[in-house]
Amino acid sequence: MAEPTAADGLARNRYMDPGLQRTAVKLLPGEYHVTNEDLVQVTVLGSCVAACIRDVTSGIGGMNHFMLPDAGSGGADRFGSTGRYGVQAMELLINGLLKLGASRRNFEAKVFGGGNVMNCLSNSNVGSRNAQFVLEFLADEGIRVAARDLEDIYPRKVYFFPREGRVRVKKLTNMHNNTLAEREAQYTQRLRRDAGAGAGGDIELFG
Repeated sequence: MAEPTAADGLARNRYMDPGLQRTAVKLLPGEYHVTNEDLVQVTVLGSCVAACIRDVTSGIGGMNHFMLPDAGSGGADRFGSTGRYGVQAMELLINGLLKLGASRRNFEAKVFGGGNVMNCLSNSNVGSRNAQFVLEFLADEGIRVAARDLEDIYPRKVYFFPREGRVRVKKLTNMHNNTLAEREAQYTQRLRRDAGAGAGGDIELFG
């Protein structure tokens, strides 16, 4: 079992992916990760959004995974980790990249998630709000969006290869949404199953 999300939001769950034959880092809700290594960053998204940003010259890159566009009234105190919310998650990611030596003028982004996958959240349009937020934030920051796969009705498993700038997205058409609903609706649950095992859906590549 993965360790609980770190207070600083930095993902620390590293493992060897046997299929990809390389080190992988798994991001949970509220986490981010930046690297200059040749590894893969992995996360599973429902209504949440992940931004993958890299310096196209140096290959330094990173990913975040946020749950809501903003904390709202009292939200940060209630849920703790500021990385769960859009503005803070984007700032953590960008600042982490800059600390590793990335240059903001060389940034490009690829963004994923924001699916309307849960009936219990459909009235609040969380997925659509997350998708709108990330595009507006990147536009305001002058960061080019090179690829996007947002909204729709399916959860996604996202693999980001920051050194190469490549992203692989698998839509989890057979995933039980109750599992994802527990994680996203309660904001403290882990996925109770491997979302990628046995899940259907086409794999899309964003080079």
